[in-house]
Amino acid sequence: MSSRGPGTRATHQALPPAMRDAVDGFAVHLAQVRNRSAHTVRAYVADLVSLLDHAVRMGCTAPADLDLGVLRSWLAKQRTTGAASSSSARQAAAARTFSGWAHRSGLLATDVAAPLATPKTRRELPVVLRADQVATLVESPGRNRPTTQGRDRPTTPGHDRPTTPGRDVPPAALPDAPPAGTPSDPTTGGATPELDPAEEAVLVRDRALLELLYATGARISEVCGLDTTDIDRERRVIRVLGKGNRERTVPYGLPAQRAVDRWLAAGRPELAGPDSGRALFLGARGGRLHPTTARRIVAGYARAAGLPPTSPHGLRHSAATHLLDGGADLRAVQELLGHSSLGSTQIYTHVSVERLRAAYRQAHPRA
Repeated sequence: MSSRGPGTRATHQALPPAMRDAVDGFAVHLAQVRNRSAHTVRAYVADLVSLLDHAVRMGCTAPADLDLGVLRSWLAKQRTTGAASSSSARQAAAARTFSGWAHRSGLLATDVAAPLATPKTRRELPVVLRADQVATLVESPGRNRPTTQGRDRPTTPGHDRPTTPGRDVPPAALPDAPPAGTPSDPTTGGATPELDPAEEAVLVRDRALLELLYATGARISEVCGLDTTDIDRERRVIRVLGKGNRERTVPYGLPAQRAVDRWLAAGRPELAGPDSGRALFLGARGGRLHPTTARRIVAGYARAAGLPPTSPHGLRHSAATHLLDGGADLRAVQELLGHSSLGSTQIYTHVSVERLRAAYRQAHPRA
């Protein structure tokens, strides 16, 4: 198993053999024993390579040479480079996780990182859209018609290239566009051209994507990872594989059901190709829709509709906040979002309290 990303390969190869073996063993432990996501493995391994490189510069030749002073020196150096508090917290967590694993594996005599303090991070309140703004966003495909230049659009029939996961061409940010039918296209004498079936299919997909993101509050990676078999149309729920490969069942509403049904009946068959497999959402070339592409789709429609800058995670924030504003139980929202800790969900109660406070100041005679 390779434990190096493009940014850490050279440094990893420059480490002493014992250090390299420790990096590879730690990566296997994270992926296969701790069942961490590929993103977490990459981040922790990159932090470990940076730590061990720093240790080598301080005279260490093997993991057994590490001590608390080396770890603190490395973290201090990271802070002097302007690392964000969230990055510092992750680096400290990576150091503690490695130290604990190395001690259990016999590479360290003691767990040297046990006394290591975690830098406090400031939790920013998420920016959420109002319900009417979300409605504007999810209804944008077909209303605020985006231009096809630079975005996820079908290729000429017969010339579609196979697309591998992660390589689907992401669309550029969608520019502001007039509503469909507005005389605005100089190449057609002022008339907006009709879309061909494949381009219509992309709009149908975009509507279903936006509806499902808001209806379920799921992460963009979770939605893009859905297969057609993960949808239970009778019970109106989806089966989501979340962080740590934890599976959960999430309900969705009638608007999302209508949009997904239309996509499955009239949109997906138009884009499907040899590389589609069972993927629910497809890119314009027939491969599974990549999260990067989906993020740009969401951001583009938000810009075209004149809304605040919005991401798929913003829709997740909005869904959670609207549920709590509507009286949903906090633990139910935790289950819906797939949070392992209730503390991760409680941030949305702060958003609701802020809205309550704003309404109080505006409406109460003695506020």
